[in-house]
Amino acid sequence: MRDFVYNAHPARVIFGSGSLGQVGDEAQRLGMERVLVLSTPEQKRSAEQVAELLGKFCADVFPGATMHTPVAVTEEAMELVASKKVDGVVAVGGGSTVGLGKAIALRSDLPQIVIPTTYAGSEVTPIIGETKDGLKTTQTTPKVLPEVVIYDVDLTLGLPTGLSVTSGINAVAHAVEALYAKDGNPIIDMMAEEGVRAIVRSLPAIVQDPGNREARSDAQYGAWLCGTCLGSVGMSLHHKLCHTLGGTFNLPHAETHTVVLPHALQYNAPAAPRAIDALARVFEERDPARALYDLAGALGAPRALRDLGMPEAGIDQATDLALANAYWNPRPLAREAVRACIAAAWAGEPPQDR
Repeated sequence: MRDFVYNAHPARVIFGSGSLGQVGDEAQRLGMERVLVLSTPEQKRSAEQVAELLGKFCADVFPGATMHTPVAVTEEAMELVASKKVDGVVAVGGGSTVGLGKAIALRSDLPQIVIPTTYAGSEVTPIIGETKDGLKTTQTTPKVLPEVVIYDVDLTLGLPTGLSVTSGINAVAHAVEALYAKDGNPIIDMMAEEGVRAIVRSLPAIVQDPGNREARSDAQYGAWLCGTCLGSVGMSLHHKLCHTLGGTFNLPHAETHTVVLPHALQYNAPAAPRAIDALARVFEERDPARALYDLAGALGAPRALRDLGMPEAGIDQATDLALANAYWNPRPLAREAVRACIAAAWAGEPPQDR
């Protein structure tokens, strides 16, 4: 047994069909009396449903969350927090809404309840990324950890299959990098392998039948495990690339993770044999990077950054930004090899040894 340190984050997780109905009780348990409900514009109806469940405890609804957590949007929400004397937030949606809730908590220390509708996993991490002037910065602080997470599979049944796939592979990325993290440990290894397995077995079934409750529940379970991995250990090249690409070129978050993951994994594979062994058990083949690339293609997910709107001229800029600040990675970061990795992801080529 290798030496390790494991830090568990406090969390109250409520998992099950119909669990949304407990949001009012959970708000009262946390002492919330003037709740601000958050969502994206597309999920305003879900936010209004939560507001109805909260009844007199809902102060207002803010349906303005958007991807990459722009500081300007957070400042707008904070004005509502002040004017409505808000004492707690409920975020219903995916990573964009969860990010806004965290940004509010960072500035106010208000308690949070999160109701995920995708598989992003951000709801169980102490990590927040914010964008200002086209630059995305991240930090880790326990101030942004939600107090309660409610996983209700019923809220994911309407998630489009395309977004289900990219959101699921986004979650897989958290576990993949946890498997070769500098501060990894056997507990996280178990969660990571099980999380990847749950998502990989669920996504084809969801594409075949979007209303498959068992598959949807599997995906939620896997997302919880993968998100827990993301919040417990450090990330490396993959997440650095995705934050750089997303913040710089305003690329969609989950789709960017889906495109980049096979290439980042292939880059690190020579220095991460234990991670490759674990992923090989999941995919039942020795080349998990190619297996991820093939899975994305089979499920109709994007596999090229150019298809997401990234200009070819941005490859060098992204390379420079990804290498601008030192961070740990299992394999040393060589500029030409990293550039080749980004270029292959831009073109949609299969992952290759670099």
